[in-house]
Amino acid sequence: MTLNTHSWMEANDQQQIEILAKRIVKEEYDLISLQEVNQLLTSPLAKTDKYFQPTVEQQGIHQDNFLFCLTERLKELGCYYYWGWGYSHIGYDIYHEGIGLMSKVPIKVESRLISESSDPNDYHTRMIMIGESMEGDQKLIVVSGHFSWWRTSENAFAYEWRALENILLEKQGALIIMGDFNNDAKRIDEGYDLVKESPLEIQDAFIQAKNKSGENTVEKSIDGWDQNAEELRIDYIFTSRDFEIESYRIVFDGENEYTISDHYGIEVTMD
Repeated sequence: MTLNTHSWMEANDQQQIEILAKRIVKEEYDLISLQEVNQLLTSPLAKTDKYFQPTVEQQGIHQDNFLFCLTERLKELGCYYYWGWGYSHIGYDIYHEGIGLMSKVPIKVESRLISESSDPNDYHTRMIMIGESMEGDQKLIVVSGHFSWWRTSENAFAYEWRALENILLEKQGALIIMGDFNNDAKRIDEGYDLVKESPLEIQDAFIQAKNKSGENTVEKSIDGWDQNAEELRIDYIFTSRDFEIESYRIVFDGENEYTISDHYGIEVTMD
């Protein structure tokens, strides 16, 4: 499952955690990718346990880190996930904004810079999280990312995607790449086409799914898409082509669970 949480910026943030936690308990997702996972710059540090998987250069986890709060609530519900969080940049002047990755099984995580900018004061600075685990005798490489837009003077998305490709081409294993790509599938010759034609040889889970429920993940004006008045598919799950995609479903859209963010979520079942 993937979701841009827009955390601590929704009207009822505690309800957001509760709805998300109960959905996770119900569906028992193997892997979860979260974006815009925030914590206040000034909040106190949290005490983490063995389920937290730190990166080499780990930013401190604060008590109000959205993913920390979510995993603590999951524990109260008897549900345990290994998880990692990587810091990208300062969001809205008050948050450490980052990327989250959750796994039912132990997972080795790393955070990698993919943007030209490395200044956390610049919102163009983008990190991705990569997790590695074993599925039987097969290595599984999972990516959680939040990319820039195609239509910027720096053509930032193309730079970030090429950087991620270079990282992943050096790794061996089956790929699952999830997150907010900020590129609509309907725009011709832009970011979506760049991903489809990637030497990583990946497939769009929506296109390949045998059963589909919903499609678009944004249906209104949101941050970064201020003038938007149409339906957009800008959140994705891409996989290696040897995965068989059984189903694709939009969640947290007001029909399949309450809306809890300015993006809808995606859940995919695959073999």
